Amino acid sequence: MSNKEIIQQFYQSFKDGNATGMTECYHDKITFEDPAFGVLHGEDAKDMWHMLLSGEKAIIEFSNIEESGSTGAANWRAEYNFGPQKRKVINEVSANFEFKDGKIINHKDEFNMWKWSRQALGLPGLLLGWSLFMKSAIQKKTKGLLDDYQAKQK
Repeated sequence: MSNKEIIQQFYQSFKDGNATGMTECYHDKITFEDPAFGVLHGEDAKDMWHMLLSGEKAIIEFSNIEESGSTGAANWRAEYNFGPQKRKVINEVSANFEFKDGKIINHKDEFNMWKWSRQALGLPGLLLGWSLFMKSAIQKKTKGLLDDYQAKQK
């Protein structure tokens, strides 16, 4: 399977709500990074997708899949309701990949954290979403959610 096909499979699985299909594209030594979760390795990165897809369904679209040697890229968009207030969030993400042994070994998602936090958190996100304080608080919260999810899976 080409690297472009791996990215295609990853996002089609995401669109279908199939976390197992997504994580099968990951190398066992995967490193994932994004503004909300920070850096995750191995099973933590895989479990993150299982956790995210175990909740409310999102509408996922993807485009502009590219590959060049051992790297690749894509754009994706998620539309979902966030938190107890069910705030509508539309998140546009640029993803970059590195491959090893026919799997994704590095995956970095980039998006505008301030734009995301304004939608997801309302006024606090509008006022503080640009700050390192808010980014740190969000990463601490997401790490706690992932830890809780993993504890329940054992």
